[in-house]
Amino acid sequence: MNFLEKLRAAARQNKSWLCVGLDSELSKIPTFVRERHGTHAVFEFNRAIIEATSDLVCAYKINLAFYEMLGPVGLEILSKTRELIPQEIPVIADAKRGDIENTARAYAKALFEYYRFDAATVNPLMGFDSIAPFLEYSEKCAFLLVRTSNPGARDFQELNCAGKPLYQHIAEKARQWNTRQNVGVVVGATAPQELSLVRRIVGDEMPILVPGVGAQGGDLERAVKNSFNSRGELAIITASRSVLFASQERDFAQAARKAAQELRDAINRFRA
Repeated sequence: MNFLEKLRAAARQNKSWLCVGLDSELSKIPTFVRERHGTHAVFEFNRAIIEATSDLVCAYKINLAFYEMLGPVGLEILSKTRELIPQEIPVIADAKRGDIENTARAYAKALFEYYRFDAATVNPLMGFDSIAPFLEYSEKCAFLLVRTSNPGARDFQELNCAGKPLYQHIAEKARQWNTRQNVGVVVGATAPQELSLVRRIVGDEMPILVPGVGAQGGDLERAVKNSFNSRGELAIITASRSVLFASQERDFAQAARKAAQELRDAINRFRA
């Protein structure tokens, strides 16, 4: 089963296009969990979040930065967290890798073979040879950064290049490179007009990963209406902090579930 098949199956099963980001920053985890488990609080926190939300999502996204910052124990927690997620739910590595071909090949091997992620975010700024090793894994998916959700995105991504913004060129390349149906794009909910334009550029068959709702302030309704394809699918709406840290009390997992369920249901309403 390739990434798109797995994604669609999970979305049908859970009636959801919500992706929960496991951006589990140690310092933001409830105090009582940290006091009991120390650094391994990240793993115990993730376990509770996954158990509380796995029937509400189409995917999980793991931001590697919050694990790498903990050193070797963080990489152990990353691997163990990956094992916790039910096999039928796709897992995206939010790694934003991008380097010359031989280095990219090592990144792809680590993410897709060792950690067994189903997809990864990739920075395409260095051109096709820097993402080609990821695309050799036809059953996986490489999500190319196109128009990101952060305020500084416009510094470069909206620069006029040969008559149109750089992000549009990247979107066009993503469609051109999608010969194996294993390319996706990342476009932030904080840029709804750009999101709509990118959907038109890449067409109906490419998944769009949409960060920026919740803590970053992206408008959920506009994000949904501008990102889904004509069949109301293939937009992965991601939320991290607004779900993970919905409560700092002993009910944190239940609060995360409530926040995830409300988001999932709102996404479905706006899709309709």
